[in-house]
Amino acid sequence: MPLPSDAKVVETSNGLVNTLHEIFGPHPGFRPAHAKGVLLKGTFTPTEDAKSLSTAPHFNNPSTPAIARFSNSTGIPEIPDTDPNGNPRGFAVRFMLAESPRRVHTDIIAHSVDGFPGTTGEEALDFFNALKNGTISDYLGAHPKALAFVQAPKPIPSSFGKEKYFAVNAFKFIAADGKETFVRYRFVPEAGEDYLDEATLKDKAPNFLFQGVPETLKQGPILFKLTAQVAEEGDVTDDNTVKWPEERKIVELGTIKLESVANDNAAQQKTIIFDPIPRVEGIEASADPLLQVRAGVYLISGKERRAD
Repeated sequence: MPLPSDAKVVETSNGLVNTLHEIFGPHPGFRPAHAKGVLLKGTFTPTEDAKSLSTAPHFNNPSTPAIARFSNSTGIPEIPDTDPNGNPRGFAVRFMLAESPRRVHTDIIAHSVDGFPGTTGEEALDFFNALKNGTISDYLGAHPKALAFVQAPKPIPSSFGKEKYFAVNAFKFIAADGKETFVRYRFVPEAGEDYLDEATLKDKAPNFLFQGVPETLKQGPILFKLTAQVAEEGDVTDDNTVKWPEERKIVELGTIKLESVANDNAAQQKTIIFDPIPRVEGIEASADPLLQVRAGVYLISGKERRAD
C-alpha cells in the first residue's frame, strides 16, 4: 500500500491524522478515528451476479477468507458504546485473496451513515479543524454538505450485526468482456436492522456492543449481504456527497459470514492497515478525490501504530 505521490494529498492526509490526534488526544497504538474496535474472522461467498460484473478474484472464487472490523467512531479507545459520539459505527472487511508467494488482499471500508462531511480531503480537514477550534457552528452554517452529514440520523444499534453500513465512495467494476459499471457498496444485515430508543439505552452497559459480539456468535454466525447500488449514465461518480436516486438497481454481490473473534485481537488491530483503494484486478477506484486522501490517512496512522 504505497503512500500517494501527490504532495498535496500527503500534506492533507498528514493534516487529518494530526488534527484528529489533537481533537481526541494522543492514544499510542490506536487509530486517530474509530479507535475502539474488534476483529472477526469469516468467509465471503459471491453470487453469480458478482461474477458477471467483475473479474475480481473474490467475486469469482467459490469462497474467500475474510477479516472484518467493527468499530465506534472517535479516536477515544474507551468511548462508551452508549455515547452518541460513537456514531457512525465502522465496518471494514478484508478479502484474503492469497498468502503466497506474497500476501494479496483487497478491502472495503464502510460506516453506518451514507455520507461524509465533504467532497475532498481538504474539506474534511477544514471540518475537523473547525471542530478542534470550536468554530464548528460557523463552519456548518457555511457548508451545507457538512451540515447534512452532521444532521443525518445516527441511531445506536442493538448490535453491530443489526446495522447497515455504506462505503460512500464509488468504484468501477470491470467485467470479463470489458464492460464497466460504477457501484457503491452497502452491507445489509441478514438479521435486520434494530436500533435502541433512549429509554432502552439507559440500561445498557458501556461496552454492550462489544460484549455482544461473542454472545451473538454463540448463537451462530453474524451475516451480511454485500450489495451494490448501480449507477446509471449521468450519475455523479467522483463526489461522495452526491447521492444516486434510491430507485437505482441494487445488486447482491455475496454473503459475509463472520464466525469467530480473531485471536490476538489487540495485536492484530494494531498492525492491520485497511486500504480504501481496491488495488485488485476487476475493480478500480473512481475519480473521487477523497479516496487518495483516505488511503493516505490509513497508511500514515497505520505506520504510527506499528511504531508505538
